[in-house]
Amino acid sequence: MDLKSSIEYFILIEPGRGYIIPVLREKFKNSKIIALHVDDSFWSDEVTALYSTETEAIQNFLEKEIPEIDASLIRIIEWRPSLNFYKEAYVKLLSHVVEFIKRMDAGKKTAVVFGRRWVRNFFKNLNYLNQILLYRTAEIPVIVTGSGPGLETAMPVIRNMQDGCLILAASSSIMALAHGGVCADMVIATDGGPWALRHIYPCYRNAGIEKYGGSHRRQSLPKPPDALAANLCAALPSQCGNTPFLVLNDGSFWQSVVFHELTIPSVVIPQRGTVTASAVELAMLLSGGNIYLAGMDLSVRDIRTHARPYSFDNLLFDRANRLTPVYSESFVRSGLIKDGSSMDIYAAWFKNQLAMWPKRIFSLGGSNEVFENAIPSEQAAEKNKKEYFKTVCVKEDPALFCERGASALLKAMREGEFAEKLKTELVQLLFPGEKEVTESRLETAVKEVSHG
Repeated sequence: MDLKSSIEYFILIEPGRGYIIPVLREKFKNSKIIALHVDDSFWSDEVTALYSTETEAIQNFLEKEIPEIDASLIRIIEWRPSLNFYKEAYVKLLSHVVEFIKRMDAGKKTAVVFGRRWVRNFFKNLNYLNQILLYRTAEIPVIVTGSGPGLETAMPVIRNMQDGCLILAASSSIMALAHGGVCADMVIATDGGPWALRHIYPCYRNAGIEKYGGSHRRQSLPKPPDALAANLCAALPSQCGNTPFLVLNDGSFWQSVVFHELTIPSVVIPQRGTVTASAVELAMLLSGGNIYLAGMDLSVRDIRTHARPYSFDNLLFDRANRLTPVYSESFVRSGLIKDGSSMDIYAAWFKNQLAMWPKRIFSLGGSNEVFENAIPSEQAAEKNKKEYFKTVCVKEDPALFCERGASALLKAMREGEFAEKLKTELVQLLFPGEKEVTESRLETAVKEVSHG
């Protein structure tokens, strides 16, 4: 077996009595070894181990034991006699590990590119927290909308249900919703890339004539949302300062330190790589009723990648010419999305999660096959959705939040039992790929990003 000396984590798939463990320890003294067993037939205290094939247990265990690192630093080692004995249970265990590594690697690559931008966005967006939205759990249906092509198919059903449902919309879907005569009750934003602003800007424009499809025609534009559910690492426009915020906390220690210092209430929603996953988890907190999904295709339909109209379509129309028509550009874009395989990763994640989530998540049709269709036969009764939410004004000047938040981080980095954990999180974001970063460099970076 050819094993590189750079491997930091070994994942053993049902290693039986673990005869390979002493060999690995001898050769890789600084590497961590964890074992995943199908059951407790081969109980051992030699290494950190899990004895289960349950999806939730495996994912939680791996997330706890393995940080977000380059996938090349992880090596899976199988013991094939276990496959012959456990068969499907062994395959299930292995597939969960592979999916975890794919998802973790995708998240790591994103953090390498956007880590510093996320932290900078976080401090910039603290300036916009003039109103905080509080909630109590409702008992009404929730419609969660993504921007997949299937959203167009579900639009008539959404229009019929909108008065009796809470509509939670990914920011990329609000253009299509407005065009279909639907107004979202809450817009959720988690994407830290600058392109995400193109989805939210239309909320703060008046309806009127827009250039779309190469010709001028009147279309409805979304109005400013009643509420914005946002991770503060997201790219948000300055105009949203008058919008009530339901603040999302991804559970990282550094964010929790700042929110605690500023006494800002937040909802813990872990980053999942796709805003639709965060939206579903938020929907389960906001309501105990059924959750209906629309526009979560997690796939490409021919050359159609999103519901129409879509915020990025104007980019294609603006640069279209005789040699590069819109259809050609659309074909190239759809091909890139397919080749990226991120859709498959998200679909696999949803498939696993649905087995753990309550049996109240359905599709309004047109979504990915992993979701079960359940279109309501009757129109939902109109309900007062505002009674479940309360807006409170921030008493302090948000302009002071950046300085206070940065000071709290710097203090926590110098003292306290979680100082090392905090520094590790920030190094991964501010200095991706670097293992040795001095405290002075890290403190300087925190000061820089907190002041824009």
